[in-house]
Order: sequence, then structure tokens, then C-alpha cells
Amino acid sequence: MSGLSLPRLAVPLAAALLAALLGGCAALTPAPVADFSSYVVLGENGRAVARVLIDAPACPALQIDQRSVAMRVRSLPASVALRPTVSPVADSKPAVFPLLTCEAELPAPGSYASASVLGRQLPRQSAAPQRIVVLGDTGCRLADHAQNYQACNDKDAYPFARIAAAAAAWKPDLVIHVGDYHYRENACPDGNAGCAGSPWGYGWDAWQADFFNPGASLLQAAPWIMARGNHENCARAGQGYWRWLDPRPLLPQRDCDDPANDKLGNYSAPYAVPIGQDTQLLVLDSASTSWRGFKPGDTGWEQYRDNYRELASLAAQAPRNLAVIHHPLLAMGADRKGDGPIQLLKGDAGLQQSFGSLNPFYLPDNVQTLLSGHVHLWEQMSFSSPHPSQFVSGFSGTAEDIVPLPARLPDGVTPAPGAVVEAFSHWIDGFGFMTMERQGADQWLVQIHDLQGQIRNRCQITGRHSRCERDQVK
Repeated sequence: MSGLSLPRLAVPLAAALLAALLGGCAALTPAPVADFSSYVVLGENGRAVARVLIDAPACPALQIDQRSVAMRVRSLPASVALRPTVSPVADSKPAVFPLLTCEAELPAPGSYASASVLGRQLPRQSAAPQRIVVLGDTGCRLADHAQNYQACNDKDAYPFARIAAAAAAWKPDLVIHVGDYHYRENACPDGNAGCAGSPWGYGWDAWQADFFNPGASLLQAAPWIMARGNHENCARAGQGYWRWLDPRPLLPQRDCDDPANDKLGNYSAPYAVPIGQDTQLLVLDSASTSWRGFKPGDTGWEQYRDNYRELASLAAQAPRNLAVIHHPLLAMGADRKGDGPIQLLKGDAGLQQSFGSLNPFYLPDNVQTLLSGHVHLWEQMSFSSPHPSQFVSGFSGTAEDIVPLPARLPDGVTPAPGAVVEAFSHWIDGFGFMTMERQGADQWLVQIHDLQGQIRNRCQITGRHSRCERDQVK
């Protein structure tokens, strides 16, 4: 299992070297190391990158068929000085990254039979994935600001490991994580048995507990697309996101270590991943948007306008596109203060403002579906107006949103100005994951799975429209 307490690689390497010397001309083959994390992340133009996180003095070799390929260092072990975060200094601590992060680009799909590292097989990329898992908001919430301490030690209260195993058993060709991997921001309060002993902060120990350990089986099952959520901005877990999850080369000053560089670290350009049949996934970093909307002069206003222009240029490369953006533009949430009335919440105002200033329909007209998280529930919306269908898959581990949504939206209520809702389905207070199976060039079967692997709802996507069997899952 990847991501446990990690021994040094030097010992097995030394043993292998001694065996090779004693064996004369025997080949030098390092002994397998059980405890490391390995996975494949997809990036620009479908480029597949193998990653290894390991406690070792040097990167291991990648074995592609009969050929040994050197992995390069992405980031070195480091103990980073405490930087400003969303928490007060008293509730923060410096981030420690004890592992070496290594990476190597994999060949194009179909051009090799297998790839492995230290004896462990890596998942193979499909040029045209037919079976896709979509999940998000997977970490265990430990948050002083909200006085919310999820029972991370309880597999029912924090079921991401179970969800990852069930999703892996479904045998996907691709996994899409729609963002928010890390939630263990502050220490578990004394006397709270539900989270007692949990690591916290933004270093490796919290990331290991929140993502790499519970997600290990799914990391081995298929390549991943790893969208960035607001919990991975620079004032939160951005340091780990840049070291481990973003698919592109790690640029100088884009590691969120120094707050003076946050304008670079908090934003990045969208990228496209081809998935066959003239279709692309468009992945956008929305980590620093504002659900309240932007004020005049805010950095995000112009940054996301630039992102929209880049997104539109990428969308023009294919007739069909699915967008992956952590913050939903076209979905509803609900909130309630105490015993007061339920307040319905609209889509992300910051993205609606910036994108809407360039396109009144928010996304290019050849974007078929929008995949998001952020709201801790499952939801679907389709529109009679020229907007793409919206799916929210933020129900895969983090403490759920439990304020109910209505079975039918009141007249005139819409997630965004100009969006006319024609179909609406949701599941509140239930953990699980979503799957998509391709049925044609612009047709997908969507299924909603619970913790037991049972299918709780089915939806059909055709073009920009979608419809589900159930309006509510109960």
C-alpha cells in the first residue's frame, strides 16, 4: 500500500549492489521497496507523467517494457518556514516535506506494453477512455475557523478509503478528481476521540493521511486528472499541490513557499486532455476565485478573464469538450443559520462575473458538460437556455452538506443569471462517487454509487442536455 511510513531506499540498493558484485555478471536490480507512493497524472495534450514520492537519496529508475528510464527530481525534501495561512499563527505550523518527488514522462498510449517502478506496475493511459470515475472533496475536515472536526478515525464518518477502493473495483480507465484533497488544517481538540492523533497542517503527514494513504488503491487503478480546489490555494495546501499533483513542470517561485510569490502560485493556465472521438477535457484552476464575487481591482477578476480566453482557445481545438472546474458556475447549494429559513446559494459569483464579462453564457458553446465539486453533495442540472449541463461530485469523503435542497426549485430561482433550468437532481447527506461511461460521440451514461457500490441514480447526457431517473436520492 502506498504512502506508509517510508524506509530509506539506500539499504535495499546497497544489498542489491552487494548481490550483484558477489554474483559476478548478474544484473543490478534494486530490491522492491514496499512503502512509497506512485501514480500517473495527465496534463497538457494528454501528456502522462509518472510520479514517485519516496524517502530515498536518489530517484529510482522507471522500467518501460525492457528499457530503463531515469526519473528526474521534481522537488527535494524540505522544511519550509511558516507562512501566512487561513489560520491564525497559533493554529499553524511550518510545513515539512521529507520525501523526494520524482517524475518521468510516459510514452504515448499504445506505444508500450507496461511501465513499473521498483517492481510496482503503473496504470496505463487509454487514448479514448470509456469508463471514468469522477469524485472530489475527499479530505477529512479539521477546521478551527468552522469549529468542525470530522471523525477521521471512523471509517463511516470519513469513508474516502472505502470510496477509493469501490471506485478502483469498478475498473476505470481514468479518474477525475475535481479538487479539495486536503482538509486537516488544524489540530484535533483535546478529548475528541473521533480525530485523536490525526496529523494536521500542510506538510506531508497530513497529506499522507488525507489523500495518499486512503486513495492508494485508486491511484494504482488508473491515471488521474487532478483539478485544483480552493483548499489547495497558497494560503492552504498549495505547497503540497504544486509538489505532487499539478501535471506540469514545477516552475521557480510557483511552490507557494514564499507569500511574496502568491500571485504566481495562486493561478495557472487551463489545459486540455484529449479523450477520443474529437472530445477534450478542459481543466481549469479555480483555487482563488471568490464565491462572493470580485471587487474592482481584485487580482482574480483579470486573471480569470485571461483564463476564459485561454479556455476558449483550447475549446476550439475539438468539437466537443467537458470542462473540469472545482467551483460550480451552474449549481445550487443551501445554507441555514441556526433555526432560520433555508437560503439557496447560487453558482460561484467570481467566475460568473469574470467569465460572464466575456460570454453571457459563461462557457464556450462547444462545452457539453461542466464537472465540479466544492459543494459537498451530488447534483445535476440541465438547461433549456444555451448552457452546458452541470454535475457536482463533491461527496467523496469530506463532511457532507446536510441542509436540504428542494425537490423542485421555486419559480425564477436559478444558479446563474440567464440560466433556465429544465432538469434538476441531487443527493444530500450521502457519500459516494460518480461514474461516466461513453455511449457515443456526445452521449454518456452517468451513475451515482454509494459506499456499498450500489447505484442510487442514473443520468443520461446527450449533447449539452442531461436527465436523471430520480430528482432526489433519499
